[in-house]
Amino acid sequence: NGNAAAAFTTAHYKAAHQLRRYLEKSGVLDTLTKVLVVLYEEPEKPNSALDFLKHCLGAATPENLEIELLRLELAEMEEKYEAIVEENKKLKTKEKVQ
Repeated sequence: NGNAAAAFTTAHYKAAHQLRRYLEKSGVLDTLTKVLVVLYEEPEKPNSALDFLKHCLGAATPENLEIELLRLELAEMEEKYEAIVEENKKLKTKEKVQ
């Protein structure tokens, strides 16, 4: 029956739209987007993307998520700092030799 299928499709669309509005208002979509961006920007992808997401979302509050994102950023900056320090040492050694 075409009417039953159309009614189901309309009901499904309404439910999906209401769920999306709820997720937007509650900040869920924003939080998931932030975590997915962090995962995307990770230079070394984790073995398990799902575990990474669970770890980031393990604390339910936005403040804790923000702290986790800052920890990840700090770890990345520490790696860059160490690489720069190493490069600086090499340049100083090279300069002394010449």
